[in-house]
Amino acid sequence: MRKVCAVVLSIFIVMEVFPQTRSSDRQPVAAGRFYPANRETLSNDLRQLFADCIKPVRDHHVRAIICPHAGYTYSGKIAASAFSSINRDTKFKNIFIIGSSHIMAFDGASVYNTGDFLTPLGRMTVNREITDKLKNENRLFRFPVNAHLQEHSIEVQIPFIQYYFTNQPSIVPIIIGTNDTENIGKISEILRPWFNNENLFIISSDFSHYPEYETAVEVDKATANSIVSGSPQTFLDVLQRNSQQNYPGLSTSMCGWTSGLLLLDLANKNKNLEFRKIDYCNSGDSRYGGKEEVVGYNAIILTEKESLKKPAALTEEVAFTQSEKDQLISLARSNITSLLNDRKRVSVDLESLPEVFKKQLGAFVTLKIGGTLRGCIGQFISSEPLYEVVLKSSQSSAFEDPRFPALSREELPSTDIEITVLGPMVKINDIREIELGKHGIYIKKDYRSGTMLPQVAIENGWNVEEFLGYTSRDKAGIGWNGWRSADIFIYEGIVLEEAGK
Repeated sequence: MRKVCAVVLSIFIVMEVFPQTRSSDRQPVAAGRFYPANRETLSNDLRQLFADCIKPVRDHHVRAIICPHAGYTYSGKIAASAFSSINRDTKFKNIFIIGSSHIMAFDGASVYNTGDFLTPLGRMTVNREITDKLKNENRLFRFPVNAHLQEHSIEVQIPFIQYYFTNQPSIVPIIIGTNDTENIGKISEILRPWFNNENLFIISSDFSHYPEYETAVEVDKATANSIVSGSPQTFLDVLQRNSQQNYPGLSTSMCGWTSGLLLLDLANKNKNLEFRKIDYCNSGDSRYGGKEEVVGYNAIILTEKESLKKPAALTEEVAFTQSEKDQLISLARSNITSLLNDRKRVSVDLESLPEVFKKQLGAFVTLKIGGTLRGCIGQFISSEPLYEVVLKSSQSSAFEDPRFPALSREELPSTDIEITVLGPMVKINDIREIELGKHGIYIKKDYRSGTMLPQVAIENGWNVEEFLGYTSRDKAGIGWNGWRSADIFIYEGIVLEEAGK
């Protein structure tokens, strides 16, 4: 049998130099072998697998899962456990499904970009924009799609996606054909821009192959623990140590180890990510399997350590009457007028100020003429009362904003004043927490940072990605996509506008 496999492999290695260029959907080849080919039977089987599997507590956002790809009768419950760690209503933009080739060897990765994937449950849309970009712009992804045609590792994950998720995202199917760790590192860097909260990564892999039952349990535990360590080098060391033990029958500790290494490279040194073991079994635990020559299956997830947090609603803590709004705006205008005419800040009668003005709150003062920005400066956090922040910020916006010359007496009558009172900043790990019109964003990377107020996205008709992109590029100065590797904070704002303006 091993000789036959070697011959087949060598044939495919030669075939892979001839690319498939015609547009076609990828037809199911694992249906009827790894899972039922009948739609109704497949749906019923999946329903039962999810009913019977271990269901982890969904207290963190899941970024990736390591999921088996064997026949559903052997590994289906473990796969269902991995998927069950994710809220099924999560709206992922894309799901990257990554497997290591069982069919052919090549020096990089093959991405399927000539059509969609078909299963008995229907069509799974491939994101052609991403797959074309990967293939056209990266030499390591320029291997033909025929690497996918007989490969089962991607296909067996798709019915789980189709059955489980309420919102069906597009997929990015990738087969790894190399075992060169340097190239795997390069592939992970190419994929890094998409390794974020918007996308789910599925690593399709079984674990030990063909040792006896007790050896499989031991080897699979060691391999899983090395993944949970989060260290790519620890993982490689354990794989090597397992292979040196000369366990009878053991041909590999993890058939998709190259895909597992890719995920470890992506997650490496991110202190807010951690791996968790969810469930384990091997084929010997199935009523259809024996205790000799078993295959191991682990469900492992990669999550963010911090639970998704929402800031307390600012409007629940701070409220302004219309009279108070008008009074705070008037304070800013009077201050600018006094600075223009008398070169000093306006005097304030503290006893006449509303109590809300004495709260320690951040604020920005924005000046506009004819709807065009003329100045905007403020501060997020303050140990001073709100009225003092407004006095300082109105002065700075009118006379110290480096983007504009100092405001003149002639301009003041046509200047509209807007004050945004700010709530506390909260760091987020999922951009889906951003509510346009409600949240401002603050982006920080190393020594660079920038912010845009809540109303800016609505005024410009931006979506969340555009809001992040413009803030990242124009305010923080770290490029359009710089936010993907930066710290992101959100805050609420109460916008006060001049009456009649």
